[in-house]
Amino acid sequence: MSLSSHLSELKRKHELLSHEVEQTQRAPGADALHVASLKKRKLKLKEEIERLSN
Repeated sequence: MSLSSHLSELKRKHELLSHEVEQTQRAPGADALHVASLKKRKLKLKEEIERLSN
């Protein structure tokens, strides 16, 4: 897998997590621990994207 395709895949996963976080937060009775876990995964992806982009 080339670097550009790997970055594209990471960005796609980051975007999917963004949508999942938004949907989870809007749901009645949203589980705060689940939302926090999703946000941590999203942050790790963002950090990896930034690291590979530099």
